Amino acid sequence: MPITQTHQISAASRLDKVRYAIRDLACVADEVVKQGHKVLALNVGDPLNFDFQTPAHIVEAAYKAMCEGKNGYAPSDGVPQALEAIRGEAERKGIKTVRDVFVTSGVSETVDLCLSALVNPGENVLTPSPDYPLYSAVLCKLGIGLNAYDLNEDDAWQPELADIERKLTPRTRGIVLINPNNPTGSLCTRPMLEQVAELARRHNLIVFSDEIYDKLILDGTPHIAFASLAPDVPCVTFGGMSKNYLVPGWRIGWGIVSGDAAAVKAYTEGVHRLLRARLCANHPEQFAIKAALEGPQDHLAEVQRKLRSRRDLTQSWCAATPRVSCVAPRGAFYAYPRIDIPESDEIFVKELIRQKHVMVVHGSGFGQKPGTQHFRIVFLADEKTLAKAYAGIADFIGERYGKSL
Repeated sequence: MPITQTHQISAASRLDKVRYAIRDLACVADEVVKQGHKVLALNVGDPLNFDFQTPAHIVEAAYKAMCEGKNGYAPSDGVPQALEAIRGEAERKGIKTVRDVFVTSGVSETVDLCLSALVNPGENVLTPSPDYPLYSAVLCKLGIGLNAYDLNEDDAWQPELADIERKLTPRTRGIVLINPNNPTGSLCTRPMLEQVAELARRHNLIVFSDEIYDKLILDGTPHIAFASLAPDVPCVTFGGMSKNYLVPGWRIGWGIVSGDAAAVKAYTEGVHRLLRARLCANHPEQFAIKAALEGPQDHLAEVQRKLRSRRDLTQSWCAATPRVSCVAPRGAFYAYPRIDIPESDEIFVKELIRQKHVMVVHGSGFGQKPGTQHFRIVFLADEKTLAKAYAGIADFIGERYGKSL
């Protein structure tokens, strides 16, 4: 008789804390859909789910590359044409001490590679709270304890420098900035970036500056690249095509390494060992990088116009709705309203799906100060759809908690 294996194969214990709140709600939404209802999904930041379209010249560049046979493996760090275009983009962003650039499978892989190349067991990296949950997921995967610093809701979600100072340890290796921020839509000020740079100098930290939304600024304020203000500080600037150029499914991102050459040399070599180990990023899509960065930028004005209008509608709704308040987003396409309710925001969003068929994401999935409750809205949908969703949320709040405190 053959031997039958009966013991359960368990997952690694380091995954116990890995969560991805944005998509973990899908099982609740599936329940509602099976009951015959349509769910208004305002949980995933994919512009192509709404009335946005990839610029034609970018699609044509990738298609041309496919037709010309660029369908095998690419160089591990990226095709030369793409790397040259990314260096040009770094120059336009004011980054003067570029030491290296490389292409990845979306900024998600940039994050994974850069954190994996940096931290040893027992070390840590400072990450913002709230933050995009990929950072905590990667650190959990690596077995690295989380060390989150607060963003200050009373100061337009700027980093709390005093809290960063409190969280620093002798084993802190780096600090993450998400600018513009996901989930809050906040934008770091020049004085704040300068203060973070000084802190990085004093404590010998590398800065990971996630700037994937840098061209989606909603209030006319120019985006300031961290590395442009701190040419000496070791930094990896994260960028990509998903958001600015409306191709999230292509999974094309990049890293720009800057700072003192001697300071970043060994670290950059470590990143390249990981780049070689995973072979390469998507090959034909890399030929669209030059077309995107150096070609027509006309689509951006229309994208910004739509987002500004939808941000304003969102902000007006927050101001008019009892138990809701919100710091106005200045970039990207997220709002992070605060809600005054007597139960958790996770219960709030799950019951909202079940009762009003509107899906947003609970703030506890991104991080928030104890005693506060939030939820994240993706305001990519057209105004009519948003208005319908917001009416449903307002009705839910009134029915479940009452219209006044």
